[in-house]
Amino acid sequence: MTFFDPSNWDGKLYSGGWKAGALTSAITSPATGDRLGTFGLAAPVDVTAAARIATAAQVSWAAGSPDEKAKILRRAGQLIDDNMGVLSDWLVREAGSGQGKAGFEAGLVAAEFFLASATAQMPYGQLLRSGKPRLSLARRRPVGTVGVISPFNFPGILSARSIAPALALGNAVILKPDPRTAVSGGLFFAAILEEAGLPEGLFHVLPGGADVGSALVEEPSIRVISFTGSTEAGRKVGERAGQLLKRAHLELGGNNALVVLGDADVPAAASAGAWGSFLHQGQICMTTGRHLVHASIYDDYVGALAEKADHLPVGDPATGAPLGPIIDDRQRDKVHSIVTRSIEGGAKLEAGGTYEERYYRPTVLSGVTAEHAAFQDEIFGPVAPVTRFSSIDELVELVNASDYGLSLGILSRDPYAAFELSDRIPSGIVHINDQTVDDESAAPFGGVGFSGTGARFGGHEANIEAFTETQWVTIQSEIERYPF
Repeated sequence: MTFFDPSNWDGKLYSGGWKAGALTSAITSPATGDRLGTFGLAAPVDVTAAARIATAAQVSWAAGSPDEKAKILRRAGQLIDDNMGVLSDWLVREAGSGQGKAGFEAGLVAAEFFLASATAQMPYGQLLRSGKPRLSLARRRPVGTVGVISPFNFPGILSARSIAPALALGNAVILKPDPRTAVSGGLFFAAILEEAGLPEGLFHVLPGGADVGSALVEEPSIRVISFTGSTEAGRKVGERAGQLLKRAHLELGGNNALVVLGDADVPAAASAGAWGSFLHQGQICMTTGRHLVHASIYDDYVGALAEKADHLPVGDPATGAPLGPIIDDRQRDKVHSIVTRSIEGGAKLEAGGTYEERYYRPTVLSGVTAEHAAFQDEIFGPVAPVTRFSSIDELVELVNASDYGLSLGILSRDPYAAFELSDRIPSGIVHINDQTVDDESAAPFGGVGFSGTGARFGGHEANIEAFTETQWVTIQSEIERYPF
């Protein structure tokens, strides 16, 4: 993969080509502390310059052939597919991903570009009935330039799911990846799209801090902000975007419930629960944050889950460990604080609760109630709080005690009863007989409540809604006559 040779991008950002940043920042492995390279650190002035370039380039891109857009995006998808090991390796080293998680994420990234190549050729409007003798239609037009702010945890897919469809629909894109994952969440895509033949000026990668994100929101030519991150930060983005009368698609946090009904197969349920809570050290918005288990099988479930936690290896994912490091010390300390406060409040530690450096042991807490921090907060760490319920009404009350509403899993031998139960629980995603962490490029993705503004990603319909504006057009053969 010569086009992703570090000599091409080390110390640089991407805006109208590879450019040196005013400053550089180190790329550091969260697992080992090793220096992996450097990238160009963007400043707010870079957003202004990128927006000017993007605005000029977008006009001809929007007017161009959908076949050409599809061809470039298919080629990008194929390049990712052919070089999946490169992206996976960066996800392991830069984001601390386990190798299985990294491979899965890289596959999703390729799928996003393949899906976008089809989106470029989808119908873009509809014929409308009219009370007048005329042609009446609604068509979707690109918004212009889209600003994307993506996080560190699944940096590849959480960038790709906005980049690919926005480009497919005729927009330019300015991306601000989290500086902790500037390569796997940003610079990798610049190299891929450049090699795929995307015209210069349409795509920009500006790794930086909150000031760069704020500049994206403030920039007048950016009419849509696609933000994935914490609920706290999302509130600020949404508030400011609203003041500026621009759209903000907000994919925020989650405190997702896995419901284990009394008839569930306990070993299978514990396996699903362990995957849902411990995958990628729990650093996923869809992570199973609350295990709500029927009293009749509660003790058996806790025991099975704790046993799995005790036997899960934790270490450098580059050596094959399935669980890697927490992204940084600050996040590790937040996780440990939630665990410690919950135990002090009466929860019982069944497994884990300890760490070495950034490696936090998979942790199981039993006796968790709605008053505990481990129940109330999004932990973003490998912690499985388990809460007992005795009746369906009590269960519904417990699930709905959280303001988040992203993903819900229900485990039962009666899937249709579980489906009926889901009607009582607001959630953007529901999985019957599966845990809470799942994603497919063709499926709508989004949460309600504190989890965001609904499904704005996934599938043609959601993507077209997210990255275009509706325009009503009427056509008639003669000028309409009026009485004055």
